Amino acid sequence: MKRVHVTVRGDVQGVGYRYTLRMIAHEAGVAGWVRNRRDGSVEAEVEGAPAQLDEVLAWMAEGPPGSRVENATVTDAATTGERGFEVRPTA
Repeated sequence: MKRVHVTVRGDVQGVGYRYTLRMIAHEAGVAGWVRNRRDGSVEAEVEGAPAQLDEVLAWMAEGPPGSRVENATVTDAATTGERGFEVRPTA
């Protein structure tokens, strides 16, 4: 298992990014969370097998229709064994 912290910048708020990511995460079988940031970015932590993470990260780099992802910064994070994927309040 591996966990990553991701910050996505661009036009990614108000376009269904977080809720679509929750669906993508469930389909891929990963755990974690996603939330909007007050600076206009979206922040997430995603945990799963490397192939599962690759699938989710590829989607995050594109986003849902109506979004425009400028960049996605990915850094390693400590695994937590978390289950499920949730949308958290804005931070």
